[in-house]
Amino acid sequence: MSESLIYTKGAGKAAVYEELLPQIKGLLEGEADIIANLANVTAVLKEALGFFWVGFYLVRGKQLVLGPFQGSLACTRIDKGKGVCGKAWETASTIIVPDVDRFEGHIACSSLSRSEIVVPIFQRGIVAGVLDIDSDLTNTFDKTDARYLEDICKLLSVWFFS
Repeated sequence: MSESLIYTKGAGKAAVYEELLPQIKGLLEGEADIIANLANVTAVLKEALGFFWVGFYLVRGKQLVLGPFQGSLACTRIDKGKGVCGKAWETASTIIVPDVDRFEGHIACSSLSRSEIVVPIFQRGIVAGVLDIDSDLTNTFDKTDARYLEDICKLLSVWFFS
């Protein structure tokens, strides 16, 4: 098994998220700049959970534009409805992809990515960006990830465009 995803199964993952939520809240409360906050959240998630790639895409007109991230080279721009990120933006919903090779229209920024979760960030009821997390293993993400990552994105939405 790769070093990625130290806490991917069972109660261990939920416990890690439970520890992270107040830490992330504390980071956000001490800083008003959205770029700084997004950068710190990517670092916290990558370090704590060992994800392969963690990053944000921000809505800029009719595209998602790469924001702060941790990991290998990333796609810079994604059109609405394209790939997992663009589809999460279009549907305004969290998308879990157990195997990216089975997701029609998947955009392969890295051939090492095997599974993915994308969570929208809302500002005044409109998607303002997405949190994108990739794993180098299939079947990594589940409802536990979705629940806690949605909570983290809700915390971020308070500071989005502040």
